[in-house]
Amino acid sequence: MSWVRRARVLLVLIAAAAAVALPPMETAARSKRAPIAYEPSPPPPPPMAPVGLSDRLLADASAYQAYLQRVMAISPAFTSGQSVAQALRTGAAYEPAALLRGAVAYAAVAALQDGAFVAQVRSFGADADARRLMVNRIIADPNYVFAFKGADGAAGLVKEALGGAALRLYGAGKAVKQSAYDVQHQAWSKETIVDRPGRLAQVKAASESGVAGDADGAIILQRAAMGLAPLNLSASPAPAPYTPLLAHALQLAALAALGEASDAAYDRLTYLTTEVNADMCLRMAKLNLNECLAVAGPHYEDIFCIGQHIMMDTGACLAKNIGVGIPLEVTPAPLHVPALRKGATSRARRRR
Repeated sequence: MSWVRRARVLLVLIAAAAAVALPPMETAARSKRAPIAYEPSPPPPPPMAPVGLSDRLLADASAYQAYLQRVMAISPAFTSGQSVAQALRTGAAYEPAALLRGAVAYAAVAALQDGAFVAQVRSFGADADARRLMVNRIIADPNYVFAFKGADGAAGLVKEALGGAALRLYGAGKAVKQSAYDVQHQAWSKETIVDRPGRLAQVKAASESGVAGDADGAIILQRAAMGLAPLNLSASPAPAPYTPLLAHALQLAALAALGEASDAAYDRLTYLTTEVNADMCLRMAKLNLNECLAVAGPHYEDIFCIGQHIMMDTGACLAKNIGVGIPLEVTPAPLHVPALRKGATSRARRRR
């Protein structure tokens, strides 16, 4: 083979090798390019939490319920100074702000018993952005919750839950107050109370410590709030106007319906569990109790203080501020212990 032919064969082989090697070279070049950016889809918004109140709010509601049950169990059939002292310790064991906080939380559980109200609130808060706006609006505007379907039914349940119990407490207080007159035919009732300053100090200490609810009561209320075991409540829808205390109860219930009343939100929701007028009324009742006890001498005067200032005054405060009227035949009691014995001037009256 001539050298010319050999050169041609060599050129052909070189060209073939270059053609075969070209695709890998292009692939290698392409592999050095920046990869196409991949942007994953944003995570879906968190779903709406189930209906319910925080454990702390349920504990407040349970404490309120436990206190009312204990006080309404006070019997007017006193038999000794010891029985009067025990009733006094039981009735005085509440702190006004804590009692009011529990009352609002309990009223919110009652409002959640209205299925139409709960369903309407949740339907408007299905979207996360809408839910956030709703939460801010509910907290800022007490009247906003009354625009939801079923709000009047929920308001009726609140008035029954708080107002009905308040009237029962008021009625029980009337019976106890009347026993302060009836019991005076028993000699022990006229005996002077021993260590009156110490007794008053104990009452004030009991007021500061308050009363605690039980775990079983909180569980029952939790199940009721979630709709698993409804409370035994029945009431007609309540028309406007609505009191500030009732509005706070429905605001809290609406937030619970949206799943936004968790323990994490407890501090933010604290103002919904207070109300200026109701708080002042309960504090005045406690002040009147202390003044009443300060001037009381015999045991029957302590009975009067229990019936009037612990039971009747507290019941009247809760009833009035939830929009329930006190029976017209009842007249307001004076600040201090009146002349309990007909035709005689009581020791309390002489001290004034």
